[in-house]
Amino acid sequence: MRLAGKVAIVTGASSGIGRAIALAYAREGAAVVVAARDAARAGEVVDAIQAASGTAHFVEAHVEDVASCRALVARTVELHGRLDVLVNNAGILDAGPTEDVDEAAFDRSVAINVKGPFFIGQAAIPHMLEQGGGVIVNLSSQLATNGFPNLALYSLTKGAIHTLTRAWCAEYGRRGVRVVTLAPGTTETPMTEARRSDPDARAIMLGRIPASRFGRPDDLAAAAVVLASDEAAWVHGTSLLVDGGQSV
Repeated sequence: MRLAGKVAIVTGASSGIGRAIALAYAREGAAVVVAARDAARAGEVVDAIQAASGTAHFVEAHVEDVASCRALVARTVELHGRLDVLVNNAGILDAGPTEDVDEAAFDRSVAINVKGPFFIGQAAIPHMLEQGGGVIVNLSSQLATNGFPNLALYSLTKGAIHTLTRAWCAEYGRRGVRVVTLAPGTTETPMTEARRSDPDARAIMLGRIPASRFGRPDDLAAAAVVLASDEAAWVHGTSLLVDGGQSV
């Protein structure tokens, strides 16, 4: 019960890594706000947590919309009176050659992958400061620092998340808000399904992973539990790669 008594928001929690983190946080004793745009799938996560005697609520969130970001945090504090952990997980992967990226695709990726985490954090940090501390776990990617063809736009947005973590650490670390990055390698989620299903891309990706397999959502959830817990109290402003050695 490493997160007992804590209140956590997990964005993009209706599937993939976000879902696994929400379930793991609830098992560790946190009250979890399952934030997502898909009410049906998010409801399944809430039901699973409650069936295991955990505490969870669904709050609809569209992270590209600033008003929705602020409403998510406000509703969480209304429900639970505090906010201890924010997991900025929601994101999209728009793959393709750089020369094919149009302005609409660029704006959408930046809005969801960068603007959303920034403004949810902006809304959450004052509550954390007021209560004496909190933790923000920003989801990035090993692609933030390692190149891969046809993923320049995604890499750009995830690189921004690394920088945001470091900046927030410098700005708020002395005031009790701990900010860290969790950077997955290629993980078995709906986001990566198209690339994993392509035989050529699959062979290339697996050839780059010393662990000889793709990650599983639970691999990332286990790391996210530790990063949010008091066991990681001296882990500030840094990135944890959970990638089976892919970055090597």
